[in-house]
Amino acid sequence: MGPHVPQRLRRAGAVVRAEVDHGIAELVQDRGRPSSWTLLLDGTAQSHVDLDDPGHLEFEYVRRIAHLVDLAAPPTVPLRVLHLGGGAWTLARYVAATRPGSVQTVVELDAALAALVAHRLPGPGEDDGLTVVTGEARESLAGFRAAAFDLVVADVFAGARTPAQVTTAEFLAAVRRVLAPSGVHVANLGDGAPWPFLPGQVATAGAAFAQLALVAAPDVLRGRRFGNLVLAASDRELPVPGVTRRAAGDPFPARVLDDAATRALAGGAAVVTDATAAPSPRPPAGLWGQ
Repeated sequence: MGPHVPQRLRRAGAVVRAEVDHGIAELVQDRGRPSSWTLLLDGTAQSHVDLDDPGHLEFEYVRRIAHLVDLAAPPTVPLRVLHLGGGAWTLARYVAATRPGSVQTVVELDAALAALVAHRLPGPGEDDGLTVVTGEARESLAGFRAAAFDLVVADVFAGARTPAQVTTAEFLAAVRRVLAPSGVHVANLGDGAPWPFLPGQVATAGAAFAQLALVAAPDVLRGRRFGNLVLAASDRELPVPGVTRRAAGDPFPARVLDDAATRALAGGAAVVTDATAAPSPRPPAGLWGQ
């Protein structure tokens, strides 16, 4: 999910509403860009896709994840990608377009939502290497073989909050099992000052992986507003210089913190476990189109 939704929705064209398994889904067309649609679930923006141009990434945090994808391997080299949290498959569409031959799995809890997206916003399918699996994100990990993926992207939200079960050391242990030794885990987090959530997530990822990096808007990092923070973790060196250059050139530039600077954000926070976990904080009303 991403910010700057209300202004775009004021330019809305067609609107498709449907009851899905976990709420009311809306597909809102951008009148100024008719091939573009925003997916909202119970009023919260979940995804934006351009059916004609999967390389067009409207949400800032998705662009930041895409920079990590672009630098995860040489250009056009296929990747094995697991997307925890389906939405409208924005990043999966991007990977299919930029890295043909990639083998991808999208895990989506809401079967009716996945069917709606497949019908109304058709994109890559099994012939293009994309499989959509219905299930809960963490539970799904047990069904994949060890070292099956080069990249695991966690963009899991219940409404506007990250569920507790995908914030813990036990969850990251399951992620590590399905990651290749040189694989990268990327998580989309939502938080803001006084930082009830981010320090624990940094501490937990830092205990599980050798290298961390964080990508976020400068005003979010300074605590001036609530927003998305992209946390990357791996046992190999992360492409911080390359991501820094790309993020600086975005329409909404971001800062990139290296391993030391990211770990410093943990402060004295404890590693989050299943026994201590809580969902991410609820964002301010209206931030993500609620």
